[in-house]
Parts: sequence; C-alpha cells; structure tokens
Amino acid sequence: MTRIVVMGVSGSGKSTIAALLAERLGFEYVDADWLHPKANVEKMQRGIPLEDEDRWPWLRAIAARMQELRTSGRGCVVACSALKRAYRDVLRDGHDDVRFVHLAGPAEAIAPRLSGRDGHFMPATLLASQFAALEPPQPDERALAVSVELAPGEIVEAVVTSL
Repeated sequence: MTRIVVMGVSGSGKSTIAALLAERLGFEYVDADWLHPKANVEKMQRGIPLEDEDRWPWLRAIAARMQELRTSGRGCVVACSALKRAYRDVLRDGHDDVRFVHLAGPAEAIAPRLSGRDGHFMPATLLASQFAALEPPQPDERALAVSVELAPGEIVEAVVTSL
C-alpha cells in the first residue's frame, strides 16, 4: 500500500490537499505538525526558523508513524514540508512505497495564504526561510509536482490520475 507525502513550503496547501487526498483514497491522514516536539512549536511561534538539529527527531517520528501504518496494512497521506532531500530520505526510510507530491508555486501565490491563516504556529515571516531551504525533488525521487495555483479538487485529481 502506498504512503503519500504531500510536501511544500508553509502555506502551499499541504494540510488541505493531504486531507482531501486521504479521504478520496480511504487512507489515514497524518499532519506532520501534530508530531512536532513542543520546543519546535515554541521556536517557530517566536519567529525562529528550525535548524536541521530540530528537524531530525521530528522526521524520525513521522517515519515511525508511517511504519506503524505500513505494519498494520493501512495507507496514509502525510502533510509534511519535507523541504530537503535528506528529510525525504528519512521519511522514505529505505521503502519504495513512499511517493512525494510537491505543491509548487511562487512566493507571491503562497504568501497571502499565510497572512490569512489563524491559529497556526508558523508565521508568514518565515516563508523566505522555507524557500531558501527548499530542494525540489529530483527525477530519481519519483515525485509529482503540482501547481499550488490549481483548485484543491484539481490538485487531488492530478495526484489520483498520476498514481
């Protein structure tokens, strides 16, 4: 069974698309933000970008959740930034059943979404750091890039058709 990671910078629509995709496929939805250690959340709330040292335990927790679902025979769709290849490698964890969907688009299309978001710990001021860290998936990663400028339903259809 497939594990899908919907990735991209903050505000690209990962949570929305991953939840819709999970519902469409009958898979479990996992928001990687649920697995952030408290210290990471507090750091981001203060407007401080996370360092790799902050991310490794979080990424291992996400990979462990994906493994639990793999072991129980359930598919999942995970909303996770997965900005760098090294992060995606941790999530892939040597398994070839993990597919990445990169919600790609320009900062100009994504920034207004962040400003209009209430109750999220990731401030709009960190968007530039997200783009600076982003390493778009390479062809050997078998990822699908989809424009954030499409409607959510169109994005889900593009992913389902591709899979």
